[in-house]
Amino acid sequence: MDIILLERVTKLGQIGDVVTVKNGYARNFLLPQRKALRATKANMAVFETQRKEIEADNLKAKSEAEAIAKKMDNVSVILIRQAGESGQLFGSVSARDISLSLEEAGYKVGKNQIILNRSLKVLGLYDVAVRLHPEVDITVVANIARSAEEAEIQAAGGDVDAEVTEEEFAVEDFFENEEDAEAAATADAEEETLVKEEAAPAEEAPVEEEKSE
Repeated sequence: MDIILLERVTKLGQIGDVVTVKNGYARNFLLPQRKALRATKANMAVFETQRKEIEADNLKAKSEAEAIAKKMDNVSVILIRQAGESGQLFGSVSARDISLSLEEAGYKVGKNQIILNRSLKVLGLYDVAVRLHPEVDITVVANIARSAEEAEIQAAGGDVDAEVTEEEFAVEDFFENEEDAEAAATADAEEETLVKEEAAPAEEAPVEEEKSE
């Protein structure tokens, strides 16, 4: 099907371009979304009479989107979800979920503006593209975690599943001066020696031979 683009469409063209697309793509997306018109003689004549107005409206919408983009610079949203030990979610995070989280944060973004090719099914940080305007894209971070505490750890670059290991401390770390530390170390050494001695088997006393008369 031949269509006239009413706005810039990625991989298709700019406003006013006449392009050929598959019928399903035109009928199910481009025409209902008012991104294009059928390229009939009547529609092409109407478009030419309204071209300046359409381009002016597009320029205004683009400027507004750019202003919003500046406000949304470095935006991150937290999505709390249940997950297994491996980090696999009991469910998934969709474009609609991210849209709702952005709205709760004060940014009105429709789910159709979230560019997400697949649902997110594992804990972690994800860069998600948001199309504020056909010519204005931004990136927001979706922080998916089991809790607000885990989200904070992830945002700081930590690993929420890292094992906590016990730290080893020297005796000196528990005393303010060297004399106390030395006394404690000596006591420990003496106690260790005593334990070893108690654990060692007792030596049998030698048996004296009887003298023959």
